[in-house]
Amino acid sequence: MQIRPFTADDADSVFEVHRRAFDGQTEESRIVQRIHNAEKAVVSLVAVEKDRVVGHVLFSPTAVDDHEGDVELVGLGPVGVLPENQHEGIGSLLIQQGVAKCRKAGIDAVVVLGDPGYYSRFGFERASKYGLGNEYGADEEFMISLLREERLDDVDGIVTFPPEFPSGET
Repeated sequence: MQIRPFTADDADSVFEVHRRAFDGQTEESRIVQRIHNAEKAVVSLVAVEKDRVVGHVLFSPTAVDDHEGDVELVGLGPVGVLPENQHEGIGSLLIQQGVAKCRKAGIDAVVVLGDPGYYSRFGFERASKYGLGNEYGADEEFMISLLREERLDDVDGIVTFPPEFPSGET
């Protein structure tokens, strides 16, 4: 299996990966489309097996209110793997390599809204521990991985995702 950067030629395959990974739902697929169309992908990787895209992960910019420019955060997600290829470590590889690319790019931290049991395996911990909330009102499920810890010393507030994501406002 090969992990490589997303290309425009992968768009249809990636849409299908997320649609199938999320039980036929298309919101995650559409988020990926909107982020790519807006040219906001910070890191976008595909897993390819036998010339077939079997997984994808996206990292896109986020912001902390009142700290624009102070800190560079990205959001992890969506991440998806075709159902027949799940439980083979593909999602883990995509996340690990994506986080490594973010670190190399000078990103200060990665946030994710997801299952704490899963993401804690990659060094993610509750973001509220660092004074960070999110526009969706999640606590336990909103997690952070500090890549340059000292850069977040005086940063707290609400993390917002780009407009290509569904709004957390109700």
